[in-house]
Amino acid sequence: MTTVSTSQFTGRRRLPVLGFGAILLAVIVGFSIAAPNFATVGNAFAMLHAMVPVTAAATGIALVIMSGKIDISIGSIAFLAGSIGGLLMDGGQVGPILGFFLILVIASLLGALNGFIVSVLGINSLITTLGTMITFRGIGLMLTEARVIPLPASIQNLGNSTLGPVFVDTLLLALLLVVVHYAHLHTAFGRHVTAVGNSEETSHRIGINTRLTSFVVFVLSGLFAGISASASFIQVGSITGFLGRGLEFNAIAVAVVGGISLSGGRGKILPGILLGALAFQVIFNGLNQVGANPYIYQLVTGAVIFVAMYVDAIKTRRQPT
Repeated sequence: MTTVSTSQFTGRRRLPVLGFGAILLAVIVGFSIAAPNFATVGNAFAMLHAMVPVTAAATGIALVIMSGKIDISIGSIAFLAGSIGGLLMDGGQVGPILGFFLILVIASLLGALNGFIVSVLGINSLITTLGTMITFRGIGLMLTEARVIPLPASIQNLGNSTLGPVFVDTLLLALLLVVVHYAHLHTAFGRHVTAVGNSEETSHRIGINTRLTSFVVFVLSGLFAGISASASFIQVGSITGFLGRGLEFNAIAVAVVGGISLSGGRGKILPGILLGALAFQVIFNGLNQVGANPYIYQLVTGAVIFVAMYVDAIKTRRQPT
């Protein structure tokens, strides 16, 4: 009886994934018919290239969500870390390699600050990251005086670097996703993240260091925000006050649509985050190619998120105890 019940539950869990894949395929077919240039190899690789920043950010925030917490400061972390690194490179104090390394280090430290406040001081993660979201962006705007920070001339073409038809940053992101996916499923830390997300109290009772786990996921969230900032900096060729604005909500949307449960403890990096990011990029690119009203994208995005959350609620109610 238990075997049958478990099998039935597993089948039910796969249905939303299959349904989502079918809907995404239907959307792709629809845009391919409506826009002749949509279904081309070049456009496919361009979409994968464009979704690198948000996919990187979503990877980090997925770990936070799966641990039962939330981080809405990643956009501001990306902006502040990117601004400091960009200013140092623009002023000639550091070269590009050290500059981008500093972006990652600073972003990780900002994430560590969030982790300390949440895990050690015990402040709610939403309240904590709401405060740091405002603070970090304010500091970044003061440092940059809201001016445009250009990418060093020596690496201006780095954003267009390809290996064959594939952009280099797309390949690096794919490798990163595989590594994080493996770490989440096959390491003690990954299992601890899932356990803490399911029940922090129970995890503590069985010997898991819940504070350390929560701290580390915020550090990783900051690190991936730094990766997102670096990718945006290279792709756009500059840093402006708009860098990272709304990134946190786009990343959360990608995670939710990709099957990461907002209640914590459930979800996978692959194929979840990849499919979630691809879904939004397909919609954005397709609507742009058919000449749709730009505001329609926000409407469609909201509808997609609502459906994803509804499906997650159904899966939560059906989860066996």
